[in-house]
Amino acid sequence: MRLTYRLLGLVLAASAGGDALAQKHAGSSGESLSWTLQGSFPDPGGRTDVQAGGQVTVTPRPASMPNPAGSSSVPSCSHSPVCDNRMLGVGTKTRQQLQRVTWKQNLGYQFSYPYTLPVGFGGVPAVALNSKGNLWVFKRSPAGTPQLYEFGPDHQLLRQVGDDVIGHSSKAHGMAIDAHDNVWITDAAQAIVQKVSPEGKLLRTFGTRGRRGDWDEAKEQRLLWEPLMVAFGPKGDVYIGEGHGNESPNDTDSDDAANKSGAGRVIHLDQDGKFLEQWYGNDIGQGKFSMVHGLAIDPRNGDVWIGDREQYRIVVYSANGQFIKTLQMRNLVCALYFDTHGDPWMGSGQDGQFLKLDRHGNVISAIGNGMGIGAGQFIEASYFVMDKHDNLYAGDTSVGRITVMTRGALSH
Repeated sequence: MRLTYRLLGLVLAASAGGDALAQKHAGSSGESLSWTLQGSFPDPGGRTDVQAGGQVTVTPRPASMPNPAGSSSVPSCSHSPVCDNRMLGVGTKTRQQLQRVTWKQNLGYQFSYPYTLPVGFGGVPAVALNSKGNLWVFKRSPAGTPQLYEFGPDHQLLRQVGDDVIGHSSKAHGMAIDAHDNVWITDAAQAIVQKVSPEGKLLRTFGTRGRRGDWDEAKEQRLLWEPLMVAFGPKGDVYIGEGHGNESPNDTDSDDAANKSGAGRVIHLDQDGKFLEQWYGNDIGQGKFSMVHGLAIDPRNGDVWIGDREQYRIVVYSANGQFIKTLQMRNLVCALYFDTHGDPWMGSGQDGQFLKLDRHGNVISAIGNGMGIGAGQFIEASYFVMDKHDNLYAGDTSVGRITVMTRGALSH
């Protein structure tokens, strides 16, 4: 059976139901917004069709069909003391039962869906803009179908890059475009980062496909461990954020001599891809992080901002890996970005919003209608990009559509 949700009806229904249960809170002394707690929405896991105008149709997964997310070569966290409690009992909640922190919107952005992806299942974890205003899209498409797409400023499809060029990404994740319009993509499960030319040609692969492990420059061992996102410093140097599993998960103390660390980390390369340094999140003391899901470089000073998603915190380091500060957040920190004014923003994951922050981590503005598949909603508000007018472009990790958020009367 196929379930179709009308955008307007869903948003109104969610709003009516959510308000009845919402718990309203004022922001802290540094926050100008109020926030509420809303319930979760069932995650379609990418099994969606998106029609013109952004209408979403969800196809439920047959009970007999395994979830592809569970077939990754990366083992789920199971026997580490830091793994989430998977046992369902008294006092525990599943992800579908979690309450989501939703901030009151105050910027007056309009939601639209001018980009149309080819028909097929798969969410869009990441998007990026090049210097020409072309939007690149990274999709979790089935094997044998393109995963990387380029659209022109007129929203028309210009290019698609398939498995014959980049291979198939088992877990398409982050994407960023450098100053030369090269497109960098990460495959968390296959443990590689790929550099693709503006013309869609594979230029370089960092790591070894399917070989998760440690980067040890002294041994000329250059492996990656669940790479999630890439960011670029002011001189073109490259930062790779790693560690989707969990802090000290199953790889720790493994029998594999090339894969001993098993911890979230940042790898710093120069503009030519030469190793400079790396730092880990499981060191004792200040600056701890369990994963580098969000990653952005502060344009004002070159500091490295890390989004530690599952721990609801931002951890800031200097460009060379010296710890500066930790900002504890109320939301999942899925993605980080700096706008044209040099101000920080974050994507709040399954809380379904994009938030403008001050440099103390206080939320001062919000865009998005929370978790869902209606207009302006997101199952997972993850990696996003902003144009020169600070309009936002975002995919949805669990829905195959692209949302454009522009200033104007707010769409409901």
